[in-house]
Amino acid sequence: MIVISAAIDGEYLSDVEAGNLSTLFDVGGVVGGILAGHISDRLNARAITAASFMYCAIPALYFYRNYGHVSMTINIILMLVTGMFVNGPYALITTAVSADLGTHRSLKGNSRALATVTAIIDGTGSIGAAIGPLLTGYISTRSWSAVFTMLMVAAFVAGLFLTRLVVAEIATKWQDSRRDLPTSARRSTTVDV
Repeated sequence: MIVISAAIDGEYLSDVEAGNLSTLFDVGGVVGGILAGHISDRLNARAITAASFMYCAIPALYFYRNYGHVSMTINIILMLVTGMFVNGPYALITTAVSADLGTHRSLKGNSRALATVTAIIDGTGSIGAAIGPLLTGYISTRSWSAVFTMLMVAAFVAGLFLTRLVVAEIATKWQDSRRDLPTSARRSTTVDV
């Protein structure tokens, strides 16, 4: 275990205080999971929601790294916000996507296929949970700024991996909105070339 000694508002926290403070990241994650689920259900757009949260995690991490030391209040707020944006998509992907797969027509009630796909999703998350602390320990010996840079790059790459799904979701929403328009409105929005 790596013990970090960082000053917040000029005061160094004990290991117990730092451990207690870090639980706020998980509290933010609970809020983020609920918020991401609610937004994706309202918009019927899981990929857009997950990608948006991942891209919002980048500035949240940046602000936490650069301003988390200013005061305890700012640290707590930024810790909660960062946890919300980092863990929100994780909760959405591991739960809602698995639930969606259960109703997908390609599985046709095949519980074995559903269990396999759910295990792959969960296992991939476990691999990330194992590699993340390993990389953090290695990179932190050089600089904590490099750790936050790694986390921001990881959030960006995760967002990029969702790009194809986001584009497909946007295209579907566009087609659905076009289908809902009256015929006369559809004609007036087309451009003749």
